[in-house]
Amino acid sequence: MHPAGVKDRRSGEHWAGRLYMREISLRWTRHLVNTRITPNQLTYLMVLAGIAAGGVLLVPGIAGAILAALLIQLYLLLDCVDGEVARWRSTTSITGVYLDRVGHYLAEAALLVGFGVRAADVFAVEGPAANWLWAFIGTVAALGAILIKAETDLVDVARARSGLPAVKDEAATPRSSGLALARKAAAALKFHRLVGGVEASLLILAVAILDLVRGDLFFTRLGVAVLAAIAVVQTLLHLVSILASSRLR
Repeated sequence: MHPAGVKDRRSGEHWAGRLYMREISLRWTRHLVNTRITPNQLTYLMVLAGIAAGGVLLVPGIAGAILAALLIQLYLLLDCVDGEVARWRSTTSITGVYLDRVGHYLAEAALLVGFGVRAADVFAVEGPAANWLWAFIGTVAALGAILIKAETDLVDVARARSGLPAVKDEAATPRSSGLALARKAAAALKFHRLVGGVEASLLILAVAILDLVRGDLFFTRLGVAVLAAIAVVQTLLHLVSILASSRLR
C-alpha cells in the first residue's frame, strides 16, 4: 500500500500515476526494495529512459513513435519506483529530490527536441533536404516546458531565501477573482499538459499514425508547431499566475 496522500497529491502526482502506474510500480518496488540498487540509481535510469525517448524519435516512421511512447512509460514507472524504494527504506534525501527534478527537466526537453528533429526529417533520402526550422521550433517547445517547471520550482527558492516555508497548494490562490476564474478555465481545459512527457509521447504517436496514412510529415510538423505555441503561451500565463497569486507573499 502507498502511504496516505501519495496518490491524492493535487500538484505532485501525475494523472497516469493515479490511474494505473502507481499500481504497477508497487509490484516492481516489492522486488527492488530488497536489492542493492539505490533510489538515486533508479532516478539515473529514469533520466536515461526519458532522454532515450527523445533519441529514438530519430527512427523514422511509426516505429520511432512507438519506441518513444514505451520509453516514456518506463520513465514514468521509474519515476514512481525510485521514490517508493526511498520511502520504504526510509532513505529519502535532498539529493534524491534534486536529481528527480533535474531528471524531469532533461527527459521532457529531450522528447520535445527529438520531436522537432523528427519533423525536420534529417535522414530523408528523397525530396528536399532537412528543414531545420522544425528542429528549432521543437527546441522552443522544449525551452517552454523547462521554463514552466522552473517558474514553479523557483517559487520555493524565492520563499526559502526570504525565510518562508515551501508553498502549499491551498496557499496558491490568485489575488483577484478574474485571475482565479482564468486559472480554473485553464485547469479545466488542461491544454498545457500536452508539453508534458506522457501527454507529448501520446500526441507524437497519434500524429505518427496519421502521417503513416497520409504518407508525409504534415501532422508531425503540425504537432510540433502546436506544442511550441502551447509552451510559449503557457510560460507567460503561468508566470503571470504566480506573480498574481499568494505564493510570493
